[in-house]
Amino acid sequence: MRYIVIGNVLVFLLDLFSTGGYPIATSLLSFSSDAILQGQIWRIITFVFVPATSRNIFLFAITLYFYYFIGNALEREWGSNKFTIFYFFGILLNILVGFLVGTASMYYVNMSMFFAFATLYPNLQFLLFFIIPVKAKWLAWIDAAYFALAVLQYLLTGHFLYALIPIVAVLNYLLFFAADIGSQFSYWKGRAKNRARQNQYRQAYNHPGSGPKVVNFHDAKTKTKTQYLHKCAVCGKTDLTDPQMEFRYCSRCNGYYCYCADHINNHIHIQ
Repeated sequence: MRYIVIGNVLVFLLDLFSTGGYPIATSLLSFSSDAILQGQIWRIITFVFVPATSRNIFLFAITLYFYYFIGNALEREWGSNKFTIFYFFGILLNILVGFLVGTASMYYVNMSMFFAFATLYPNLQFLLFFIIPVKAKWLAWIDAAYFALAVLQYLLTGHFLYALIPIVAVLNYLLFFAADIGSQFSYWKGRAKNRARQNQYRQAYNHPGSGPKVVNFHDAKTKTKTQYLHKCAVCGKTDLTDPQMEFRYCSRCNGYYCYCADHINNHIHIQ
């Protein structure tokens, strides 16, 4: 990501100090399918270094720092090889769409990196407007809404092919995080079921005989003494000792065995 940032800075400075205020560097390096077909094949690569922001130095600096921070975080988490594949696959999809619509920009590809970042670090806080603390996952939803609005605007104005530009940027993210998204969906689905079970057990505990029968729990004397509802069969954690911990019940074990979130997918199934 360092080289992408350096390239953006050089192009920005060349445009800033070009005579007559005309962005010469951008005009020579940006993606143009017509120019590429006429022999200017360097544009297939050089458009990556063309800034997608305005010529305002402050906004440019903030945007570039954001790209650098996100890119470095992903590179540290994944390693250089995986991050390079992720980024260049986004470039490849962008090039393919560029030949369909005639132009291409790295704006949406760079913005889509935040989806990857928020998936890996959902609870990391940013200071919105340097004041308001907001978690990465909520900013990602704002980013998603912005992408959806861009697609909608293209569709409403009849520029159907241009709607592919933000779509392929998101597609790149989905290809790399399909398994993680599926796991998150399964987790929240299981969590909802767990809450429903907890409500049933509380009703059965508070109103004996009025709720569903609870099987394979400690006897009533032990339960009254301990006062916990759930206890991990591996580490012994309970909803009293760890009130923030999620507890779930394994459907593959032969019996009604409870496990904490640390062991629900990491235990030997009891048969």
